[in-house]
Amino acid sequence: MSARAASGGTWDADGPGVLALPSGRLIRGRALRRPLPAGGSPVPTYAVYLLGGQPPPVPWEAHWLRWPDFRLPADRAQARAVLTEAWRRAADERVEIACYGGRGRTGTALACVAVLDGVPPREAVAYVRRHYDRHAAETPWQRAYVRRFGTPG
Repeated sequence: MSARAASGGTWDADGPGVLALPSGRLIRGRALRRPLPAGGSPVPTYAVYLLGGQPPPVPWEAHWLRWPDFRLPADRAQARAVLTEAWRRAADERVEIACYGGRGRTGTALACVAVLDGVPPREAVAYVRRHYDRHAAETPWQRAYVRRFGTPG
């Protein structure tokens, strides 16, 4: 067991917003406009915040990815690197991906992480809609981004 796993492990598969990937990795999507889940739910150990402006500070490790509402990430190479890191860390950490509403940008990012986990790019949005939120990846260009995410470069 890694030091990270010993310090907290991953999410409860039945927790609010938790997406189970085919590999068994668990990753939580969340709307930042809502408070953290109540009831003593653990906090993330690593988070990726997808916002047009810098998010407020949090007491856990977090990465801000500039991603305006209803749009695509400002830096796609950085997005690929950050989402790959989130996927890697989800193996034994509580990773959260969140935007203000928790659907469009968060759903798009979760679909990209699903691609990294082996879901075919053309099926990734449907996978996330089935297992996370039926409105995930709201815009046509977000869905197209996921389809292209499977192609390096």
